[in-house]
Amino acid sequence: MSKFFTYLRTRTFRKNLIIAIISIIAFLLLVFYSLNLYTRHGEGLPVPKLKGLSIEKAIQILESQGLRYQIDSVYIMDKEPGLVVEQDPDPNTNVKNNRTIYLTIITRLAPHIAFPDINGKTFLEARAILNNYGLKVGDTTYVSDVARDIVLKTTLGGQAMVTGQQLPKGSRINLVLGDGQGASEVDIPNLLGLDLNEARLSLLGSSLTLGHVSYEGTLSDTLSAKVIKQFPAISDSLKKVSIGTHIDVTLSNGN
Repeated sequence: MSKFFTYLRTRTFRKNLIIAIISIIAFLLLVFYSLNLYTRHGEGLPVPKLKGLSIEKAIQILESQGLRYQIDSVYIMDKEPGLVVEQDPDPNTNVKNNRTIYLTIITRLAPHIAFPDINGKTFLEARAILNNYGLKVGDTTYVSDVARDIVLKTTLGGQAMVTGQQLPKGSRINLVLGDGQGASEVDIPNLLGLDLNEARLSLLGSSLTLGHVSYEGTLSDTLSAKVIKQFPAISDSLKKVSIGTHIDVTLSNGN
């Protein structure tokens, strides 16, 4: 052991040690510069900025610089089809000639989805469901119905929609909603031949009001008097009146 430590202190050991260190450093430098030359580090073409360009323009730029390309597509609602939205590698990255640049563009064809069931839903519920399915609310129209802001009918391009029907994502769905008022007009009831109580009940059932009551002729018994005239009366030109309309009647014993 003492001889080993004695050897470490000799000039020969120090000389061999220095030679070994220099050799290792020289080898590492040789490897580094060889790899650098092999890969041409820092050299090449900068990738152009393609994001936001049309795919036709992007392809023209890539081909003019001797770069290849590969295209993928994605659908984005309300975005112009054919635009580049992603690229790999990023702009200004140095690449070799003939390198493949990966592009993602907005597809021109919207994917189809199944139309959701929104009949009977409130307007707010229907709008939320349509948004979740990537659909939009188009025109809204109201019709007389006791249900307020409830979807009664859905259409697309004038055609009624059916639950599960396939349609392009992003389509605008037109909604027909109830106004909450129900029918604004009702049929005029035929009161002829009814006594006063029967006429009053008939009008009440039709959401109409008993107006002026008059009598004709000599009345022997007002309770048994029957309606012989009414105004407005049912005719070929008049069969409906607004809700709450007053109907005047004339009663007689038929004497």
